[in-house]
Amino acid sequence: MSPMSSSPAPVGHVPSDVHSLGYVRVRVTDPEAWRRFAFDVVGFAEGPGARDGALRLRMDERPYRLELVPGDTDQVLATGWEVRDHLALDRVRTALEKHGTPVEELDETACAARGVQAALAATDPGGTPLEFFCGPALDHSPVVTPFAARFVTGGLGLGHVVVPVHDADTVHAFYTEVLGFAPRGRMGVPLPPEAGGPLWVRFLSTSRRHHTLAVMGVPATEPPGLVHIMVEMAALDDVGRTLDRVAAHGVPLSSTLGRHTNDKIVSFYVRTPGGWDLEVGCDGLLVDEAEYVAEEITADSYWGHDWSVGQRG
Repeated sequence: MSPMSSSPAPVGHVPSDVHSLGYVRVRVTDPEAWRRFAFDVVGFAEGPGARDGALRLRMDERPYRLELVPGDTDQVLATGWEVRDHLALDRVRTALEKHGTPVEELDETACAARGVQAALAATDPGGTPLEFFCGPALDHSPVVTPFAARFVTGGLGLGHVVVPVHDADTVHAFYTEVLGFAPRGRMGVPLPPEAGGPLWVRFLSTSRRHHTLAVMGVPATEPPGLVHIMVEMAALDDVGRTLDRVAAHGVPLSSTLGRHTNDKIVSFYVRTPGGWDLEVGCDGLLVDEAEYVAEEITADSYWGHDWSVGQRG
């Protein structure tokens, strides 16, 4: 009998136990400002199960994709990366421990608070706190967003997150060589040497999204944090109506509407009450991994994305 042939990898397959960006947890100093921003401007649904004054932003059958926890500082508490099951979680633990990265297993109370079956906590070499989890408890009630906007999530996860790092090469190697993220190119930010430039943004992915993570080189004086989080809406009209609400509520834009050259998404950037940006877009590229080759983009956007708007008084 001839040996059974293996099935071809699916389009967009990435050889990583990390499946997608499942959630982001952030400490916030002004929960009421966040409530107005999240529900009256962007149009998230409010998720159930929040504890101790936290606010959960819902986009799909997950009880939340963003959790905002009241506190004395605005800072990222964790980027939550989803894996397939407990076996994949064990493999992630083994990879981290082999690399020498300390790993904490979250207890039942912590897992229940996050609405997951099991989870691990660690920190990447750039100082960003990480959580890896499996078995999210789903909420099957209808997702009723305030303005009927629909978000693109599912197997693609929350969207993407961009974090500032001092040593982009080391952090990039951690995600690609330890965790198996797929490299998806880079972009140089043309700053003069006295300003710390040129700075490199390196894109990585765990799915067919062009990137689920980007690491942005910054001067060593800047602390760990968030540059931006991207959420994808199902239609251009959803994005346009959100942009109208941003203007109506007087929320400052960081960048005008435009289309990026790498992930092709049509988006704008708005400044959140936490001081980092939320990118709201649509029509993001789905990568065919079998056809993808590494690239260096030399322009952020085909058109639009005027960042000077964020500098205007």
